[in-house]
Amino acid sequence: MIYVIMGVSGCGKTTLGAFLSHKLGWPLHEGDDFHPRENVEKMARGEPLTDQDRLPWLLKLHAVIQRERSSGGDAIMVCSALRRLYRQVLLFGSEALTYSSDTAGLHMCSLPGVWFLFLYGTYDLIHARMVARRGHFMQPGLLRSQFDVLEPPAEEENALLLDIRRSTDDICREIQEHLRQLS
Repeated sequence: MIYVIMGVSGCGKTTLGAFLSHKLGWPLHEGDDFHPRENVEKMARGEPLTDQDRLPWLLKLHAVIQRERSSGGDAIMVCSALRRLYRQVLLFGSEALTYSSDTAGLHMCSLPGVWFLFLYGTYDLIHARMVARRGHFMQPGLLRSQFDVLEPPAEEENALLLDIRRSTDDICREIQEHLRQLS
């Protein structure tokens, strides 16, 4: 099983990922660690990333997912995965780009054993969290741009929707119940 924890910056992806990794004993792959230096510098300057900026990063994360799937192990990945196309690239790599504008590609929406955990909340709640945190390169001023491009996952994308107003413990219990139901 691979869980990709997704959502806008500041929604708690890394916190939940670390908590879940510890609880389940699964390795954690922090998507931010795979960004090229240029992307980090751009976000630190308050500039939103473009699709062109994100593509090489998403392809690196796709390779991690493929490696984990090939090994047969369980893993957790943290990645914003804001748009459907980004999630498709995570799952199918560059093949997703071939079908991105073609209706024939709509059948490519999920992979067995890979689930998206979508952490959602209001702009105001997440903005307040971002303003309060220290030491992160992502500027609170970029949050609006993330909400603007956000395409919440559809049911057919193997997604579990998780309200961030709940505690990390509650969210983790729901995920563990999800795992039990899939077993």
